[in-house]
Amino acid sequence: MTQKRGEERFRSWEQINEKIGKGDVVVLTAEEFIEAVEQSSLEEAAKTVDVVTTGTFGAMCSSGAFLNFGHADPPIKIWRCWLNDVPVVGGLAAVDSFIGATAISETKGFEYGGGHVIEDLVRGKEVQLKAEAYGTDCYPRKYVETIITLEDLNQAILLNPRNAFQRYNAATNSTDRTLYTYMGTLLPRFGNVTFSGSGQLSPLYKDMNMETIGIGTRIFLGGGVGYVIGEGTQSNPQNQMATIMVRGDLNQMKPKYLRGATIHKYGVSLYVGVGIPIPIINEKVAASTALTDNQILTDILDYGVPSRDRPVLKRVSYAELKSGKVEMVGNVVSTSPLSSIKAAKEIAESLKKWIQEGRFYLSRPAELLPVHREFGGMSIRKAEPLVRDLMTREVVTAKPTEQLKATASLLVKKGIDHLPIVDDDDVLVGIVTSWDLANALASDKQALSEIMTRKVITASEGDTIDIVVRRMAQNNISGVPVVDQGNRVVGILTTDDISRKLVGRQSL
Repeated sequence: MTQKRGEERFRSWEQINEKIGKGDVVVLTAEEFIEAVEQSSLEEAAKTVDVVTTGTFGAMCSSGAFLNFGHADPPIKIWRCWLNDVPVVGGLAAVDSFIGATAISETKGFEYGGGHVIEDLVRGKEVQLKAEAYGTDCYPRKYVETIITLEDLNQAILLNPRNAFQRYNAATNSTDRTLYTYMGTLLPRFGNVTFSGSGQLSPLYKDMNMETIGIGTRIFLGGGVGYVIGEGTQSNPQNQMATIMVRGDLNQMKPKYLRGATIHKYGVSLYVGVGIPIPIINEKVAASTALTDNQILTDILDYGVPSRDRPVLKRVSYAELKSGKVEMVGNVVSTSPLSSIKAAKEIAESLKKWIQEGRFYLSRPAELLPVHREFGGMSIRKAEPLVRDLMTREVVTAKPTEQLKATASLLVKKGIDHLPIVDDDDVLVGIVTSWDLANALASDKQALSEIMTRKVITASEGDTIDIVVRRMAQNNISGVPVVDQGNRVVGILTTDDISRKLVGRQSL
């Protein structure tokens, strides 16, 4: 007989809650359940244990809070709004708003954002509210500026569209420059690997087949009680990357498990603590709950490739990632977590204690989460120019041993400002600009090798123009050599190429 999803074979939800009420429920954290299985067997542990608790604590950018400020006198219909200079989304109703975790302060930039505002409210701090309106007969006020705290708000509901990925892809960087990403700082030439998620404590991986989690599931959220209100955005359960949408009352939460964060040179976020109790209702749930870090696999992606579909460099286990090093591209590479495993363990322990003390009952979901969801990317219907469309293919290059005066004459003759320097195999080893030459000719320098820039910012033919323009602006340069996979020069792209070929084309 085929077991149906969510079928109760060991115990029912009602039986578990009855045991919670009597104080004789058997609860283990996910790590304790793994130990119990190793000491006896999966079957024996599943027959004994009623509930397994999980936990994760990491940056969950798709988070935010709905706030109701209450009506001013005279009343205002808020059009634009700021909390501590962080833009808040209005347009919902007169004094309803939503603050997103990744919204950035207009005065402090990456130092402070929506996640920090949410944390400050939970901490009981005062927050400055500024709001503008266009004024109507029933809402005549056009401006308000005041100080609020969490206690002043009628409602403050944390509502996060996407939390607690089942697993996360790990990240590394193949380029010769440091990258600043939502996966943290990635060092050049595979200098490090970063990862997120709690592995064998992961709430959604402990119920991998979505047998018990769904709409209405009661959870640990930010240090208080919350609920799953549906699948999260970008949920991709068939590839073990399911997500959940969650809500909870900020008044119940604790700043320890709800922390604003700045990700260096990337932006701001909110660290959220999530814990889900998994009732051991059947064999499939028990087997999923017993999965170890050695059995939970994910991919290391190359974030040096500016594409939605980044190449997979290696498939690794969470045990390898948590060990602090992985073998990759012929080297041993250091790994570091973006999530707090310590906090994840604390969340699982806290949830276990709540259940044992009869302060937290399990809720049967009204509808289970889907196990399959078609997952696609944005459809770009407007043609985007690529580097290959605008670059100059006839590139003048030079060798490191060539003399400065002869090179200066060459740049004047060819009317160019950027000269890639290549070795005998035509591999890029440096670059010299007309500015470099003008400065060097007044000194005793003789060869290009003495003045060339050896760390060269480059582009690939398949890069989009907007990415390369941003790269040039970040490095204050006006041109980049275009290289192939072997770092051989196949073209050059300058700001003159972009303005002449792209802007000129648009004006036709």
